[in-house]
Amino acid sequence: MIAARCQNTIARPSAVHGFGYWSGEDITVEFRPAPPNSGITFVRQDLGADARIPARTDLRAEVPRRTNLKWNHAQVEMVEHVLAALAGLHIDNCEVWVDRPEMPGCDGSALPFVEALQESGVVAQAAPARQLVVTESIRISDGECWIEAHPSEDEELSIEFQLDYPHNPRIGRQSVFCVVTPERFQYELAPCRTFILASEAEQLTRQGLGTRVTPQDLLVYDEQGPIDNPLRFANECARHKALDVLGDLALTGCDITGHIVAYRSSHRLNSALASLLVERFALEKTPLKISA
Repeated sequence: MIAARCQNTIARPSAVHGFGYWSGEDITVEFRPAPPNSGITFVRQDLGADARIPARTDLRAEVPRRTNLKWNHAQVEMVEHVLAALAGLHIDNCEVWVDRPEMPGCDGSALPFVEALQESGVVAQAAPARQLVVTESIRISDGECWIEAHPSEDEELSIEFQLDYPHNPRIGRQSVFCVVTPERFQYELAPCRTFILASEAEQLTRQGLGTRVTPQDLLVYDEQGPIDNPLRFANECARHKALDVLGDLALTGCDITGHIVAYRSSHRLNSALASLLVERFALEKTPLKISA
């Protein structure tokens, strides 16, 4: 049996301001402390304090390019970077208050959320973290894309992502391997930004989406590489995909021990793996409750 670490929350509230990539609306997200065993809960304060959506695998709404959650009449959108920041820092219990459906895009990474949470301070709580230990290998695939979970020989969470982007040789083939500790997450994954091809961005703009976004707000690739935005890592795109995996796996609500390997995986595949991991390996099968 792997010894469980203590659950964590934050010491005091902190906020992040920005605008939504999809909606273009100004958005404020505020992180607030939460009691032990409450998990991560999004609160749509524009709809009232009772509009609460827990971060759970069964509440995921299927949409392209991002992870949304829906419970009753309330929905939150593009939550993967916020969830990655919380999971990467081992923050188990937190209320995420937001005044619009969408999370702010900021610079396309999890770093602004990490910095706000570090400003709040992480504090231990008198309860063990919910554990999920991968004890046998499982795989989920969709055509050529797949994601796997394997037991960890070192009793840790590690993520390996293999990216193959034939539509743009400047992205091309990249890979990353990261053992996810709060320290390594902060420096190796959190700063890595989302990316999109210029042709895809133009198509979304024609649909009336992302009209406020510029190449300075995320990585937009043309044939020469990212437009007016230098890379933070040579393999930043692969690192961001690993960040997305971590955010989607946070929907398990557990401290995961295992080795995750993905090849061109999507949010849908990542979330499907999260659901299967809970079903097979979570030591506590009862999901975190939805509290009013």
